This record gives sequence, C-alpha cells and structure tokens, in this order.
Amino acid sequence: MSKNPSARSASLSRTTKETSVTIDLNLDGTGKVEVSTGVPFFDHMLDAFGRHGLFDLTVQAQGDIEVDAHHTVEDVGIVLGQAFSQALGDKRGITRFGSQFVVMDEALVLAACDISGRGQLHYDLELPIEIIGTFDTTLAKEFFIALASHAGITLHIVGFSGENAHHIIEATFKAVGRVLCEACAINPRIEGILPTTKGSL
Repeated sequence: MSKNPSARSASLSRTTKETSVTIDLNLDGTGKVEVSTGVPFFDHMLDAFGRHGLFDLTVQAQGDIEVDAHHTVEDVGIVLGQAFSQALGDKRGITRFGSQFVVMDEALVLAACDISGRGQLHYDLELPIEIIGTFDTTLAKEFFIALASHAGITLHIVGFSGENAHHIIEATFKAVGRVLCEACAINPRIEGILPTTKGSL
C-alpha cells in the first residue's frame, strides 16, 4: 500500500504468546483496506470500518484461532487503538467530537465519540444470536473496548433497531469508522489549536 509521508499515519506491531499483529494506518487516506486475521467475518467488518472511515488500513494478524478468535480480535483492537493514538499525534486542530447514525436494512446504530484522552466504551447493543459463521458476536464488544481504551477515546455505541445480527454488527463497524473519520478530521477554523479548555487532551 502506498503511503503519503506527510499524512498522519502509524505502523505498529505487537507479538505475544497468543498473537502477532501488524497494522499500518493512515488517517488521511481514501479507504484502501487490506486485512487478513484468519477470522473471515472479522476481516469483513474491518474492511467496512476502514472503507467507510476513509482510512488506509492494513491489518495482518496471526493468532491461536484453534482455541477461539478472542485473542486475535482483542489484540487487533489493542494495536489499532495504539495506531490511532500515534497517528493523531498532539491532536492539534482535530474536530475531536463526532456522531453518526448508520442504517443497514432493518438495523439502525448510533456511534458517538470524543477524542478525550480518557479511553472508555459505553455499549448498548442487543444481538439476537451468539454466532455468525464462526464469529462469536460477543467479541464485537471486546474489540471496541480494546480500540477505545488504547486510542484514548470515549466511544458510545447504541443500537436503536435490528433483527439480523450481521446487519447490526456491520452497521456498528461502519458507524464507528465514520465517527472516527469525523472526529479525527482537521478543522481549518481551529488553526492548530487543541480543542479543549484544559490545555491538553
């Protein structure tokens, strides 16, 4: 994947006894995504996240999926969160806040965020089934916990409607991609100032 050296970007790797994860992230991309985690549904969700967030994103992960996908999904969330934190740099000039509703057929999901430096997830999503393909749907929450914690963002996810778990989770990944695109964007009216009264984020 080609890189713009002036872009806000990060390249990070993390290896444990359970997983090996490498991520390249460009916040100012066009939605070019290459993902391989060994978890097909998760790959599909990360692709939706990057494309709708307009991030250039490469994710390569190997994990102990013969046990289950938990370690792989969580560790990708950790490294992706760290990549967002690094790519944002000193956060000067960013929009900081964002909110996005995304519809997928009968599913309606809201994601809202504050790039606050206080990593936390508030998650109100009801999923009608526990497994999609081989993917444990409870792992979606684990991914977003790891992402929010390590990116230093306050992230709210609220499901307003939905009957199909695939639609609900996919709308969620798209909504989070879009809200991070909005919040990470440079606001030219701020002119490099930190958007906070405290002097730091």
